[in-house]
Amino acid sequence: MNAKETKESIIKAGRKAIEELIKVAHEPIVDSEDDLAADKLKNAAATKKLAIFDAFEILNRIEEEESMISGKPLDKHKTESFKGFAERRSK
Repeated sequence: MNAKETKESIIKAGRKAIEELIKVAHEPIVDSEDDLAADKLKNAAATKKLAIFDAFEILNRIEEEESMISGKPLDKHKTESFKGFAERRSK
């Protein structure tokens, strides 16, 4: 397998990972019948947030790699749109 095929395989796996993270994001945080403690609710919400941000991070990296493979320039503003304040200002 050459480098391009390897990257395409990784991209395919990344897209599958994004699909799984989206499933996690769609799951309800609580079951209305359960009486969960506040710390469990906080952990569940943090897990959902992490899944969403991970999906965006993977998607941004996939777009960068696809851009490099195709030779087309990537819109730099698009890839920085999901970074936090500190990451955007750190340059």
